[in-house]
Amino acid sequence: MATDIDLHLGRRLRRRRRLLGLTQQQLAVQVGIRFQQIQKYECGANRISAARLWQLAEALETPVSYFYDGVTEALERKDAAAPAGEMFSRKETLDLIQAYYQLGERPRRRLLDLAKSLHDVNDAVA
Repeated sequence: MATDIDLHLGRRLRRRRRLLGLTQQQLAVQVGIRFQQIQKYECGANRISAARLWQLAEALETPVSYFYDGVTEALERKDAAAPAGEMFSRKETLDLIQAYYQLGERPRRRLLDLAKSLHDVNDAVA
């Protein structure tokens, strides 16, 4: 049975993998396991050992501490309907972030200003 920490680690694993544009299969090959094991880690069905977490962190080019970032807050709000960080695991959000960082600095600034102005307009209407 998955614990809240197993679920948190799985979400962080999925988020980082998607942010890097890797499939479960690609990540599994890098750490020498089957993609089904990655699926089980991501949904919290299987616990990630310390040694495996180290391998995953290296494959995902991130420190091991990345997986534990926000765990205290996640445990405190576990009864909330949806964790705030969950939006970052959505494919559309990751696609938007990747497209944003492919832009040059000036277009990125303009896009950010546009998004802020749309938010301000939304607030004014509400």
